[in-house]
Amino acid sequence: MKLKDTFVTQEMDGEQVMVEADGGFAGMVRSNATAAFIIDQLKTETTKEAILDAMCKKYDAPRAVMAEDVDMVLANLKKIGALDA
Repeated sequence: MKLKDTFVTQEMDGEQVMVEADGGFAGMVRSNATAAFIIDQLKTETTKEAILDAMCKKYDAPRAVMAEDVDMVLANLKKIGALDA
């Protein structure tokens, strides 16, 4: 899976924002640091497991908690049509 190329991110005032460049999604997504990390992983073709592995290397938290975070972010991105499955 991968973030659709029409979705672009930008760092603004210490947080990541994401918009769709072709206007299909009418809104802006603001991300905390964890969600921004997950979205950054999705800028290239990846899997849920690869994202989770990268998070385990970066963050000191239980894998099960991070898996819930990944699931939540992926579900939200799917809901707005931001992912190429």
